[in-house]
Amino acid sequence: MFTVAQPGARGQPRHMTQMMESETRKADVFPVKGVDYLQFLVGNAKQAAHYYSTAFGMRCVAYRGPEQGYRDHAEYVLVSGSARFLVTGAVHAGSPGAEHVTKHSDGIYDIALEVPDVDAAYLHAINAGARGVTEPHDATDEHGTVRLAAIATYGDTIHSLVDRSKYDGPFLPGFVTRDPIVTPPEKRYFQAVDHVVGNVELGRMDDWVEFYGRVMGFTNMAEFIGDDIATDYSALMSKVVADGHRKVKFPLNEPAISKRKSQIDEYLEFYGGPGAQHIAIATNDIIRSVDAMRAAGLEFLDTPDSYYDDPELRARIGDVRAPIEELKKRKILVDRDEDGYLLQIFTKPVQDRPTVFFELIERHGSLGFGKGNFKALFEAIEREQELRGNL
Repeated sequence: MFTVAQPGARGQPRHMTQMMESETRKADVFPVKGVDYLQFLVGNAKQAAHYYSTAFGMRCVAYRGPEQGYRDHAEYVLVSGSARFLVTGAVHAGSPGAEHVTKHSDGIYDIALEVPDVDAAYLHAINAGARGVTEPHDATDEHGTVRLAAIATYGDTIHSLVDRSKYDGPFLPGFVTRDPIVTPPEKRYFQAVDHVVGNVELGRMDDWVEFYGRVMGFTNMAEFIGDDIATDYSALMSKVVADGHRKVKFPLNEPAISKRKSQIDEYLEFYGGPGAQHIAIATNDIIRSVDAMRAAGLEFLDTPDSYYDDPELRARIGDVRAPIEELKKRKILVDRDEDGYLLQIFTKPVQDRPTVFFELIERHGSLGFGKGNFKALFEAIEREQELRGNL
């Protein structure tokens, strides 16, 4: 059975939702401004930075490595709008983080959050039972000071807490401005991180939902359980936690008992445990972005023509900004709820292990996550799993 609880849902007047969100903001025990950056630990940072520059149209803006006296890593900062990726690669076997890549392959280590008060956020988190990774401290160079700390979350993933209000450098102290690796596109392909999805072990989803509520004051924004999030062969369960402003949204998935191995089971096996499964990036023009990214070599999941030819789909989605035939040509999915509609498409994994992938999402009022597309998406993933021999 499918249940959902999110702003403006039927049965709850919108003004009541707004009042509840207002009260949440007043009592916000862990205010966040947004996702500050995503740190990828990778086997070859130079090549990964080139990949995100070419296939994702991102602009390389900063670098730190042995040339700046940082002997363990080479690190590249790439941006697209407010989205910021930090790509870190070890330069010798004993470097911190090298073991993470050996265990997980390329993946997300740090989902960093910008906060107005690092010390207050860290103290609240520790008092609420979070495990500290790095205590609050200052990092300083000629551009100013950044206040930093970090706490642990699921698997080997962490949340750095960042206050850069007294800093005007290219990224963090020690980083130097870097020219783009390739000529950036005239118009960026995406402008923000919409949400980051975490996969956890069977039976641990509710534990981590409770963690985000207790440690960060996040609320359970939505739940996806039952037939609407299952196929004939595989299933999962998902809940979405978010801060009071909905600036930071973390769907959390766990596998469910099914006939065959689900996408979550496959991820946990090949990643070596819990971790960030996919990153949804927000675009204002998904058609243009998909065309450009596909031309640059990015591979997207395929959707059969029958999805677009279904009369029920056409009746349900109504009018959207692009003709259905244009969406069909590009395999872009569409979903509508009472707040509006969204367009979305998913890439294949962006590394050889079938773990991390991306979602492009274009929102037109909808606050959802494409519930009406879950079966089509999971069937597309299952086709890829079968080709890999992992279904």
